[in-house]
Order: sequence, then C-alpha cells, then structure tokens
Amino acid sequence: MSPEWREKWRMFRGERRAWWSLLLLLGLLVACLPAELLCNSRPLLIVQDGRWFWPALVRYTDRDFGGDREVEPDYASLAFLKLLGLDSGAADGGTTGGNASLLDRFDPEPGDAPATTAPSPAPVSLLDQFDEEAGDTAPRPIPASKTASGTTAAGLSAGRPPGGLPAWVLWPPVRYDYATIATNSRTGRDALAAPWRQQLPNTAAWLPSSWVDGHYLGTDDRGRDVLARLVYGARVSMLFGLALAFTAIVFGTMLGGIQGFSGGWIDLFGQRLSEIWGSLPRLYLLMILSSILARNIWILFLILNLTSWMGIAAYMRAEFLRARNFDYVRAARALGVSDLRIMSRHILPNTLAPVITFFPFLISGGILALVSLDFLGLGVPSPYPSLGELLAQGQANLQALWISVPTVLLLGVTVTLLTFVGDGVRNAFDPRRR
Repeated sequence: MSPEWREKWRMFRGERRAWWSLLLLLGLLVACLPAELLCNSRPLLIVQDGRWFWPALVRYTDRDFGGDREVEPDYASLAFLKLLGLDSGAADGGTTGGNASLLDRFDPEPGDAPATTAPSPAPVSLLDQFDEEAGDTAPRPIPASKTASGTTAAGLSAGRPPGGLPAWVLWPPVRYDYATIATNSRTGRDALAAPWRQQLPNTAAWLPSSWVDGHYLGTDDRGRDVLARLVYGARVSMLFGLALAFTAIVFGTMLGGIQGFSGGWIDLFGQRLSEIWGSLPRLYLLMILSSILARNIWILFLILNLTSWMGIAAYMRAEFLRARNFDYVRAARALGVSDLRIMSRHILPNTLAPVITFFPFLISGGILALVSLDFLGLGVPSPYPSLGELLAQGQANLQALWISVPTVLLLGVTVTLLTFVGDGVRNAFDPRRR
C-alpha cells in the first residue's frame, strides 16, 4: 500500500462511526452467507453406521441410507426416521389424537396450557416437489426436535438401529428454508402464524405461539418461515447490491474514460447516445423486457445494469477529459507510451479515488432498486426470497407486524450503515481534510 493510500486508510479508521458501520455490515454479510447452515429443511449432518452424510450441502437418495428408491428422502418423515433406526414413538410430538376440534387445541385462558396438541406440521418445500417422482405424494412432517427421542436442544437426534451403530441427526437452528410451506400446524394456523399468543375473535380461546412449530418470527401469508426468508433475502439483496455497484463502476469507468480521453467525434457520439439512452424510463423498460424474457435474478441484474453505469460514466468522462492535457500525460506520449497504458497506468490511478466514494452509495442504491421492484411485483418470482416481497406482504396484512417490522428494521439498518460508510470514505478521500 502506497503512503497516500495508507494515510487515507488511517483517516477512514479515524471515522469511528464509519469504521464500526463497516464492521457491522461485514458481520451481517458473514452471518447471511451460510444461510443453508442456519435455515434449512434438510439436516446438517447424518451419521449412520459410521458413515457421515451432509444433506444440507449434498443431495442424497433414499438408497444411500438403505432404502429402495432413487429419490431424495424426506428427512423429517416417519419412514426415514425408521430407516435410520431412530425411535419414532414421538414422531407426532407424543400425541395420539388427530380428531380434536380446532378450539380444543387452544388455551381457554392465557395462563393455561393447551388441552390437546395437534399433530406436528408437515412442511412442504416447493423445490422438493419437483425433485420427487410424480407418484411420490407422502406428507412431510415438521423436522422438529420432537421427531425423535433423545433430541437435544442443539438439534441433535440419536438412535440405535437393531444390530448397528447409533444414528445421529444434526439439524440447523431453523428447520425451514425459504420455500418450505408448513401444514397441519399445532397452533391451528399455517399461514400468518404469529410468534406470540393471540386470542381468537369472539372467543375465550388463545392461539399458541408459532414457536411450538419452530417458527421464531412467525409465518407469512403462504405458511413460509419469516426468519428463513429474511436471512436468505438479506443475502440476496446484499450480494445483488455489491455486484451491481461493481459492474456499474467497471463499465462506467471504461466508457467514460474512453470518451474523455479520445474526445472528438467519439466523445460527441457517446454523449448523444448516453443522453438518448438515459431518457428512457427504467421502469417501463423493465416492464417491457420482463414481459418478453423469463423473470429471474440474472435477467433483473442485466436489466438494471443497462442504466446503472451512466452516472459513473459522466463523472469519469469529465475527469479523463481534464487529465489528458496534464504535463505527465504529454510526457508519456512524448516517450511513446501507448494510449491504453497512459489511461490505465497514469490517468486512472489519479481519477479512481473519488469513484471509490460512490461505491457504498451504489450498493445501497442497488439494494433499494431490487427491493422496490420486488415490492411492485416486477422482481424475482415467488418462492425466491426477497425483502421487497416481504414488505408487500406486510402492506397487505397490516396486522402481521412480525412480517413488516423485522423487514423494515433490517432494510433500514443496512441502508443506514452503508450511508455512514460512504460518508467516512468521502471524508477520508477529501483533500481539504488533509
């Protein structure tokens, strides 16, 4: 690191608000990256007869565990637990009744326990439905700690098959992924299950908390775990914003640098083309392309990249246009240095530092763009995790505060931290502060 950049780094470290914001952002990103290890409907580890299986990372078939089918097993099903040799007596949560009425499941008063517990829910992953064979319609009970005797609080289940070594199953902290839909919930409500106790309208009965089913932030209007969708959605949004900001800087620097350094008709043609392209409304362009192309995260990324580079290109054009007449550039031309080398080795390092100050703001702009499009229904289709889709659900279900409040807090904290980091980088690169 050159002395100049070392001094800029020291000044950024001196901005305590920006420095701690950067650490919190990195911690949030690191926490969301291994989302499959935190929220998953598949176990993290299965040990059977001394063999180790990693279902969260590797796809296995029922035959790998001693079964007779070439399809992925239902890891939470009673048949799979029996295949592993786990005690299945508690597979239904220790209950025997499934004929109790709906009101019998609830507490007559807030302080009393429910008289009857309904069978365990059966989450169904939308992605798993396509992996199974057409005739495989077996229900998927909830992969909760009550599915096997001897389950610990850490999600570790053990059992001993006849004549074999003990079998172990290690579950993630949240036993749902972003697409898992729970059914037959013991709270009596699959969709919009609250993470706290609720009283039924016009009755004295109370709905239990969704914690009994393992939904620590409740469920959305389709019965999917809100916490799992927040973790996956935060990872998608942050990586999308990072990628969009990086490509905007790369393409904007290239196009703007070529225009400013070349000048003449190249600069004139590029400017007119940029003005025409920038006058097109991004929302209408997105709607037209989305109706023609299949909507997915890559198509959305490509569409947003069509206009995200324009601000950086205009700035870099002005910087290259100003720097091409400096004495060191003329000296390099007199020595026979090629134009490409002059642009990359002489002009770019002297004009790139201010562009770095735009980077945090470009990230927040990319995150907000993705969230806005998903909120309007023009983003990635369901069941892909999205913060914008959660915001839309919160707007449609104003009583479901467990959907809107965590989403707004997560989005607001992320954008605020990015703004603080951007302010710190701008102050560190400001020559007047040195």
